[in-house]
Amino acid sequence: MNKPLRIALTKGRLEKETVALMERAGLDCRSLHDKGRRLILPLPEIHAEAVLAKAADVITYVESGVCDIGVVGKDTILENASSLYELLDLGFGRCRFALAVKRGEDFFAGYGHKTIATKYPKIARSYFEKQSMDVSVVKIEGSVELAPLLGLADGIVDIVETGETLRENGLEVSRWICDISARLVVNIASLKLRKEEIESLVARLEQGLNRTE
Repeated sequence: MNKPLRIALTKGRLEKETVALMERAGLDCRSLHDKGRRLILPLPEIHAEAVLAKAADVITYVESGVCDIGVVGKDTILENASSLYELLDLGFGRCRFALAVKRGEDFFAGYGHKTIATKYPKIARSYFEKQSMDVSVVKIEGSVELAPLLGLADGIVDIVETGETLRENGLEVSRWICDISARLVVNIASLKLRKEEIESLVARLEQGLNRTE
């Protein structure tokens, strides 16, 4: 018998929403509700295992082939992925990338060199290359909203859900960059070698997406 199909799930909110989707698809997810400190959980009904990991690690595990499938946000895919396939937009975890600046400022005015602070340098560089703008990008690990307030950057590129944090810190959205949501991704080799199993799981998840809570 083949080894279990390994499904890497992003820990936290996406994990909970993925489990809810799997249950709507009729899968037995009791092991994921009673996991304790375990990070690899059996899904014997479909001869699979769920692997709980941080978002960027989901990409690493799927691309390397130690996991066959993963659920991860589009933001993480855009920033970290290089060789995997997206199979489904799962529709949850929705938010947007935005360019934000101090309230009332026009980032695109004038000809001076601009600096952007972000946790997502690859996404930021790609956006400004498409705008034919040469900007400096500074990677920030913590609260990126601080950078314009301290004079380190002219603007930030970050994920925006409600915009409340921006408003409370005197910032506003200058441009929306792209929408993001949770995606089902697959290892390229696994898609060929385990095509039947993967297509069967995808079909069930699609059924789950069409069902209400």
